[in-house]
Amino acid sequence: MAHVAFIQSDSPAFDLEGHRGCRGLMPENTVPAFLKALDIGVNTLEMDVVISKDRQVVVSHEPYFNAAFSIAPNGLPVDKKEQKNLVLYQMDYAEIKRYDVGSNGNAAYPEQQRLKVYKPLLSEVIEQAEAYRKAKNLPSFSYNIEIKSEPSEYNKSQPEPAEFCELVQAVLKKQLSAERVNADRIVIQSFDFAVLKQWKKGMTEGQYLNVRLSALVENLRSPEKNLEELGFKPNIYSPNFRLLGQSKITKLHEQGIKVIPWTVNQRDDMKRLKEWGVDGLITDYPDRANGL
Repeated sequence: MAHVAFIQSDSPAFDLEGHRGCRGLMPENTVPAFLKALDIGVNTLEMDVVISKDRQVVVSHEPYFNAAFSIAPNGLPVDKKEQKNLVLYQMDYAEIKRYDVGSNGNAAYPEQQRLKVYKPLLSEVIEQAEAYRKAKNLPSFSYNIEIKSEPSEYNKSQPEPAEFCELVQAVLKKQLSAERVNADRIVIQSFDFAVLKQWKKGMTEGQYLNVRLSALVENLRSPEKNLEELGFKPNIYSPNFRLLGQSKITKLHEQGIKVIPWTVNQRDDMKRLKEWGVDGLITDYPDRANGL
């Protein structure tokens, strides 16, 4: 197998990423989930971002309040029939923050601790995680920020890629100037290749932070086809783990592209993928990767 030397100060030999913090153990995409993931020893905090009506960058997987675990400000659980109407892009952040996304737990993740918690801003996540890192004297870690974008949702539940990237960019630049993070600790990932192309263009023109870019993939096309559509070589290829075989990993490595699959929750799968040579994995249960 061809081994490629990667010169990136903050990408360890094996990159264990806590999915939405550590969704299996704590309410997803919340500050407690990210701090718990750091306690477990992840190398990277993986998270999703959407945009509010007042153009804040909010950490959330869906661009609405998911009925599986959200409680409205009146104390009643969000109704499944109503969830898609509670669009964050149509709500100011002050209103979004009033929803509780942790007290009900999540039936799909029975180990998840229940606690009253809200959807944080990206800026708050970075500030809290960096303060925690200093207080606990933890090693440096990365942030893998997924820009949740779908072409069918442009100008409905999200801005178009250029504006979306600009808003995320502005938050990161502010954190950078406050010396909380540096650009080589940031990964931007997306299933929407228009987002990645936009960020790549911005970096080429010297307008955007020079971060690592990760192509998220859930389609059945070959890596070759997806890379052709993307139009450039990303730093990371991040497919659903079931789409991977050893030969695909080898071919991607030969192009100098790292392979970090998602969402790997069973220990046997983690072991097999690591033996195949993946560069890391994204998991809801980083505790299950202990001593891999």
